[in-house]
Order: sequence, then C-alpha cells, then structure tokens
Amino acid sequence: MVEKNIIQFSLNEEGLKELYLTEVHKHLEKIEMDTILMDSKQLCQMLSLSWPTIEKLFLSDHRFPKIRVGKKWVFNRREVQVYINLWTDEIRQLGGKVNI
Repeated sequence: MVEKNIIQFSLNEEGLKELYLTEVHKHLEKIEMDTILMDSKQLCQMLSLSWPTIEKLFLSDHRFPKIRVGKKWVFNRREVQVYINLWTDEIRQLGGKVNI
C-alpha cells in the first residue's frame, strides 16, 4: 500500500489583508523615522505634544536641536531623540512632573 502525504491549508483573506497592511504601515513608519529633518508638525506628532507646549518647553532651551530656515523651524530627528532622552531623565530626577 502506497502512503500519500496530503497537506491541506486554508487562508483567511481578511486576516491576511490585515497582516499585510500592518507590515506596510510598520515599513512606512520606519521610512519616516529614517528621514533626517522634520518640520514642526512632525515634531508635534513625534512627541505627542501641541506646538504651543513644545514652544514653552523646548524652543527656549539653547540645548534643544533646532534650525530656523526662513520662517520655518526644522529639527534633526536623531538629535531630538537624544535631547528628549536626556530631558526625560532630568525630569524624572526632579520628581517626574512638568509645569507649563
């Protein structure tokens, strides 16, 4: 008697579509994170803060990595990340509360 191996599988098209879109979204986020400069809108999105809050907390700090190009502010993404890491450490050492 000859034994045959049969493999059966089924695909859930909606699940596959969701997985595909999730992976595409992750890839697009990575591409965005790899860009060097970002504008004020992207900075707000990155920090989950409003522009007025960013102005009060960071723009007056000479250590904050900012560049003025005409009337527009631009920010080096990696330098901002380094600054924010240091800033959050400082805030935690002071009790973890920020007054605006």
